[in-house]
Amino acid sequence: MNPIRRILLAATAGTAAILAGCGDSGTSTSSTAAPVDVKAVAEKLQKPIRIGVSIPAADHGWTAGVVWWAKQAMELYPDVEWVFQTAESPSKQIQDIENMMTRGVDGLVILCTESAPLTPIAKQAHEKGILIVNVDRGFLEPVADIFLEGDNASFGRKSAEFMVEKLGGKGNIVILEGIPCTVNTARVDAAKEVFALHPGITIVGQDSGMWNRATSLDVMQTILVKAPKIDAVWASDDDMALGAEQAIVEAGREKEMWILGGAGMKDIVARVMKNDPMFPADITYPPSMIATGIQFAVGVLQDGKREEIMKFMPQHMMIDVELILPANAEKYYFPESVF
Repeated sequence: MNPIRRILLAATAGTAAILAGCGDSGTSTSSTAAPVDVKAVAEKLQKPIRIGVSIPAADHGWTAGVVWWAKQAMELYPDVEWVFQTAESPSKQIQDIENMMTRGVDGLVILCTESAPLTPIAKQAHEKGILIVNVDRGFLEPVADIFLEGDNASFGRKSAEFMVEKLGGKGNIVILEGIPCTVNTARVDAAKEVFALHPGITIVGQDSGMWNRATSLDVMQTILVKAPKIDAVWASDDDMALGAEQAIVEAGREKEMWILGGAGMKDIVARVMKNDPMFPADITYPPSMIATGIQFAVGVLQDGKREEIMKFMPQHMMIDVELILPANAEKYYFPESVF
């Protein structure tokens, strides 16, 4: 047991004994002290809050950063009973969350592998009264008590506007999409709205790289065969950007086009700093947002005042994104980071 909890428990029991003995004392007053339910108090003191954290496995750089930041945040609260799981697929993540529910978690912090398949299990947890903090990839129904995300519409819009400006409003481009989820939809839709405003921009290839370097390599190889002229690749993620670059270099077409990824991977930011023509810019999207979500869950649950806190806690919070250029890249370069 936590030493502080042991002291509090002993003090509570001692106080109860003193109060109970007052009725037999010759100096007792006419009023009787209210009985203290020592067992109930002891159980409350002994039972720590239990929070489940369910996130995708570190299958690419950004999710590796998510795992790293989640562990950093959990270490700040040793008195919380953490149930931490990573999942390679939606089916595994659903199973993980079911197990967490069986273990009686008070709250769940969830970053979905994919939005659609995770929505029903999150809804079940919500209906059982479990606090749901949803980070990054949203559910398809409003089942989260708190939803924290990056501004993905701004991500798509700012990156597309940069691409259009750098191309002078004319050029053949490729769009690489990510995993099917609310994040990908918001980014791609916003970017395509910008591209549609410029008749000189032609989309000559569009496919999903699943936010994975190897998948993006394969997808880009196929697109390169089909598209003899490409000016730029809107990759929407730094891992996908690196996969696309490998395909482009292997095809001997690296002088022909450039790439815009996203998320602020340190290796890409370093290349932006050095004015690498293949990566003239990048977009921020910090994996540390998972730590913010964990902090929210602890803050709501730790003092047993969930109802009172949720009266003023915002249900939807959005983190802004910024364009990284050679002039400001040093501000976003963190060499010690895992991502």
